[in-house]
Amino acid sequence: MADVHTLVIGAGAVGLACAATLARRGLAVAVLERNRKVGQETSARNSGVIHAGLYYPTGSLKARLCVAGRDRLYARCAERAIPHRRCGKVLVATDDAEVTKLEAIHRQALENGAGDVRMIDATEVARLEPRVRAIAGLWSPATGIVDVHALIDSYRHEAEDHGAMVALDHGATALDRGPDGWRFARRACTARWLFTPEVAAGEAIPEHRRTW
Repeated sequence: MADVHTLVIGAGAVGLACAATLARRGLAVAVLERNRKVGQETSARNSGVIHAGLYYPTGSLKARLCVAGRDRLYARCAERAIPHRRCGKVLVATDDAEVTKLEAIHRQALENGAGDVRMIDATEVARLEPRVRAIAGLWSPATGIVDVHALIDSYRHEAEDHGAMVALDHGATALDRGPDGWRFARRACTARWLFTPEVAAGEAIPEHRRTW
């Protein structure tokens, strides 16, 4: 790690995807992650939804990237056998005012290229979701879910397969720009245990109560 072309700080989905892309280009890449596993923070603290692109302002960068990213993510999942499901999503309206809002979202979603979205009536809403009571709905078949941990692992394996180094349990502590490039400092992040009555009594602590 003394001399690398690119240093990526954080082994979440974005960091590892960047590392994989750069490593595929033949660059020397290192990834620093302060946790003992990859994807332990923001990347694993979400719903795992693959968004279709319904809501963002038409023509915005968010709207264009959401649609493009959706298609590429489905393709990656299929190619690498990453658990996922194109399960679809129903937005529901419980009164006339909400129906008007759904119709506006429908128009915007079509302009955004969010897939074959369509308005559905109360009968079809009940067929799709029997416990939901609504007078109308908006069906988005392109919405899905993905196993975020498997997705993150796929980026890590791709990065390492192309020569990137992933250093777990190491955090970046300083960056300094010099005449010959950037210099960085790192430190090992060793595990720390909370002192609790269970520790004093010699009892095992459940994993969800451990502090690192």
